[in-house]
Amino acid sequence: MKKLVMVGNGMAGVSFIEQLLKLNPNRYEITIIGAEPHPNYNRIMLSSVLAGDADMKDIVLNDWSWYEDNGIKLHTGHTVTNMDAEARKVETDGGLVIPYDELVLATGSLPFMLPLPGADKEGVIAFRDMKDCETMIETAKAYRKAVVIGGGLLGLEAARGLLNLNMEVSVVHVTPYLMNRQLDATASVMLREELERQGMHFLLNKQSERITGGDRVSGLKFKDGMEAEADLIVMAVGIVPNAELAKRSGIGVGRGILVDDYMGTNVPNIYAVGECAEHRGISYGLVAPLYEQGAVLAKRLAGVDSDGYHGTVLSAKLKVSGVNVFSAGIFLDEPGTKALRVQDDLDGIYKKVVFKDGKIIGTVLFGDTTDSSRIFSYIRSGEDFSGREREVLFGAAGGGKGTSNTDLVSAMSGDEIVCGCNGVAKDTVVEAITEKGCVSIGEIKACTKASGSCGGCKPLIEAILEATVGADNVTEAKEGICGCTTRSREEVVEAIKSMRMTTTKEVMHVLGWHNPEGCTKCRPAINYYLGMIWPEDHEDEPESRFVNERNHANIQKDGTFSVVPRIYGGVTTPKDLKRIADVAQKYDVPLVKITGGQRIDLLGVKKEDLPSMWKDLDMPSGYAYGKALRTVKTCVGNTFCRFGTQDAIQMGIDLEKKFERLSTPHKVKLAVSGCPRNCAEATIKDLGVVAIDGGWELYVAGNGGTRVRAADLLVKVKTEQEVMDWTAAYLQYYRETADWGERTSEWSIRIGLDTIKAALATKEDRDALISRIDKALSLMQEDPWKQIIENDGLRKAFDALTGPTSPETAAAGESK
Repeated sequence: MKKLVMVGNGMAGVSFIEQLLKLNPNRYEITIIGAEPHPNYNRIMLSSVLAGDADMKDIVLNDWSWYEDNGIKLHTGHTVTNMDAEARKVETDGGLVIPYDELVLATGSLPFMLPLPGADKEGVIAFRDMKDCETMIETAKAYRKAVVIGGGLLGLEAARGLLNLNMEVSVVHVTPYLMNRQLDATASVMLREELERQGMHFLLNKQSERITGGDRVSGLKFKDGMEAEADLIVMAVGIVPNAELAKRSGIGVGRGILVDDYMGTNVPNIYAVGECAEHRGISYGLVAPLYEQGAVLAKRLAGVDSDGYHGTVLSAKLKVSGVNVFSAGIFLDEPGTKALRVQDDLDGIYKKVVFKDGKIIGTVLFGDTTDSSRIFSYIRSGEDFSGREREVLFGAAGGGKGTSNTDLVSAMSGDEIVCGCNGVAKDTVVEAITEKGCVSIGEIKACTKASGSCGGCKPLIEAILEATVGADNVTEAKEGICGCTTRSREEVVEAIKSMRMTTTKEVMHVLGWHNPEGCTKCRPAINYYLGMIWPEDHEDEPESRFVNERNHANIQKDGTFSVVPRIYGGVTTPKDLKRIADVAQKYDVPLVKITGGQRIDLLGVKKEDLPSMWKDLDMPSGYAYGKALRTVKTCVGNTFCRFGTQDAIQMGIDLEKKFERLSTPHKVKLAVSGCPRNCAEATIKDLGVVAIDGGWELYVAGNGGTRVRAADLLVKVKTEQEVMDWTAAYLQYYRETADWGERTSEWSIRIGLDTIKAALATKEDRDALISRIDKALSLMQEDPWKQIIENDGLRKAFDALTGPTSPETAAAGESK
């Protein structure tokens, strides 16, 4: 069997491998060498990671098992340093020497860093990979002011993510208009106005001169003399093909690695694909062309005839915090062109289609991009709209017969990419429908990943589905709790109840999971639902919990852990403080920090020290790692404060002692303020209690995190017991009706505050909920570490519970 080696483990290269395996799965022994320590992931979704909407496990396209299942040898964390074309071998910085018969270079691109004085200072980074995301997230914990250089696609996504991290963000752009390569002036102004409303600041028509500061950046100075303060500077000004390895090895290089129409270089048996390649003078930086190149190369190496690659009409799609933008082709007004425009400032919609000789050559869509796939298809097909131009935007009413979705799909070639984010071709979607029986968007997404990222291709996927099976045979789209199943949360919970299932594996087997082992999304969810429904019969499954929960500590980026003991209501004693100090000293804890939840965090703890540290502390865990009650923040109330109207400290302690260790769909934070001055920030908590004259106000579904939300007033009560009862009923209703992983703020918006109030309206309904939560709480009396240490022995229990912690399992951990 021939040996195929690919240098690079990115989206374009692995997409090529996927297509090669479909065409000729047994032709090559495949080895992939990747510089990053991760499996193949979706770089387009890095902005979602930065925004807090996803983490590493959510953006992985091909997990570790995929490589193993397909017989692929994957070497991560290795950089190829030398290629010998005569001996047909490559060498890595890790000492590997790997022979090949066919070599594919998929080395991608490098971020272009402006050669400004001071660019080497700490705090000056690019936005290109997962490491850059992690740097920004860590920086946001200690610093406030960020400057993003570059007002293009990548720069605006970086800026939105930094805003979500509560940084003050200024975007610097060299021209008067944002995204000037993708938008005309009208759309650019509309985009800027919308992003300004979201909190971004813009410094347009600015040329950077130098970066100021000492060892760390403190600002950015411009050529006009103006200076912007900055604790962090992110350069997002473009990319350059990563062609240095090819150049050193004697392969033809221009801006990128020079390739022919079949992706071959000037050296036999060596090919290039993706951002590193230069085809007919163009190096592409968007994913759709790279997937098309991969399809051509796959056919070449599989021995299948093709017409080769002839270039791509570029399109760009952006979605920043609800702002939808699309552009393609030549969209600026030029001599010989005519444009059809629609602008609605009230709804923030702008559409422009540019014609030349009756054919569509470009488009810009802002606010409403539902027509993007259809118009882009017209650009690619070259259809003549002479005399019926208006029907492109207005349909038959615009003066023409219109084009149906069925006709549009029929005109598409089978290898045309329909999902640019995940590189899914039309044929792949059709195969999922005809051979795998997928008759809904949810099932197609589970099978192919199409529409699984930005969702912009969903209308086109729907059109392919209808064209393939007919509109009458399309099943209403069902969103499963994860990609392993189309079963909704309600279906899973009802099945558990009706069939009295008590284990995660039983649920997945009986309900026909596509992936019989489940995934990191559904396993913890099922484990939670089972425990919520059968608190007496279900035995918690440590293997279905995240690494943080298995270790009862938060894993940090360097592999150490953070330990947080419970401090009820933020109130402690000299004895407990001394105990914590003694333990911190004994285990050489590098950092002791007061948290925002009024607790003490011991950071930098070695994994092997965790069991004995907990034993020495002899204090309950603060559950800073769990989907449970985290903290109850309090002010001093009327105990000391002259404004206090009630005893906030005691109320906070009572609430925390009542509900500690309660398992919930997501983390839950409470607060008690002793007066309406609200020093404990009760109105941005999952449940906040505010003291008033003669009683208490209960606020619910607040969030002080990445999506800040003010809490809603649930009820006013007079007594402390009523506070406890309403809190218990509210938390139990949340436990029983929320999706696993859904914060109270999201849950409340989904089901509505009126629904929550109605469920708690009568004393009988509240008493029933209180009875069920009391039953669950009665089974959670022992602190987990105490129970493990006493029952099983210290080391044996620890090893059995946690097992090894690898970078992959660590990625499943959650931050506080």
